[in-house]
Amino acid sequence: MADTLSKEHRSWLMSRVPRFDSKPEIVVRKLAHALGYRFRLHRKDLPGRPDIVFPRLRKVIFVHGCFWHRHDCKKATTPKSNTRFWIEKFENNVKRDQKALNDLKDLGWGTMVVWECEIKNVERLVDRVSSFLGDNR
Repeated sequence: MADTLSKEHRSWLMSRVPRFDSKPEIVVRKLAHALGYRFRLHRKDLPGRPDIVFPRLRKVIFVHGCFWHRHDCKKATTPKSNTRFWIEKFENNVKRDQKALNDLKDLGWGTMVVWECEIKNVERLVDRVSSFLGDNR
C-alpha cells in the first residue's frame, strides 16, 4: 500500500512529533514533583539520555511512547506502507533502549520505563513511581 502523503509532507508531519516534553513525560514529571522528588531532565552524560533523572537516588525514568518503542498494546501499530523500513526502525529503537537500560544498570543506576498508555491510570502510576523511588526523599 502506498503512502497517501508526499515524502515532503510525511517528513514535515514526523518532524512535529515532540522529542522532549511530551504529554506523558510531563504527567510523570508532575507526579514525581507532587510526591516531593526533585530531578533533572535529559542528562546527556547518561546512556540513553533518560527523561527524568534522580541523581541523589541514582535512579532514572524513561517515558516511552508505545508506538515508537513498541509496547505490547494497541498503540504499537505498524504502518502499512514502507513496512520494511518501519520494522527495521522499530527493531533499532528497541535495541537502543535495551542497551541504554543495560548500560545504566552496569553503572549502578536503577531504571524504570513508563509507557504512554500507562498515564491513564494515575493511581497505579503513583504506586509504581512511589515504589520505584522509595520513601527516602
